Amino acid sequence: MYEELKEQAAAVCRELCEKANLRKGQILVVGCSSSEVVGERIGHGSSLEAAEAVFRGIYEVTEELGLYLAAQCCEHLNRAIIIESEAAKGMEIVNVVPQPKAGGSFAATAYRAFHHPVALEEIKADAGLDIGDTLIGMHLRRVAVPVRLEHHEIGKAHITAARVRPKYIGGERAHYDESLM
Repeated sequence: MYEELKEQAAAVCRELCEKANLRKGQILVVGCSSSEVVGERIGHGSSLEAAEAVFRGIYEVTEELGLYLAAQCCEHLNRAIIIESEAAKGMEIVNVVPQPKAGGSFAATAYRAFHHPVALEEIKADAGLDIGDTLIGMHLRRVAVPVRLEHHEIGKAHITAARVRPKYIGGERAHYDESLM
């Protein structure tokens, strides 16, 4: 099961990164309910093994592409973010260490795997992956746009993906070059 979850997560992450045109240095926020991945109701069947498999698949892709992975904690830690310290320059760091049943297995895995992890209260990411309906929207820059993926699940968890685009201001829709984002 571990390898299958890892492969599914990597495929979903790679597809989102390609469709969202993410570039080196940008931030991908991921919320993941390991409970949902294993077929349980969110918050009622946490699986460190499932979280580790999903994390490894996503982290390998983000590392390869030079992206920063931001792992969203669960509601018990007010959906705080775990990220590498170099990506948190100028942001307010908070003092928390997620645990599997207090912060979530995915965030706890990220905290242990990152080189120099820090926790943030909030972030404005360039794209997001919501695994198991964890509600990542609060951590995306404006304006979030849904990304339709060919892959709809990791394990048993529903997937929602988004990217961001500049705001349209004024009457006519302005043309913008997405490569400048």
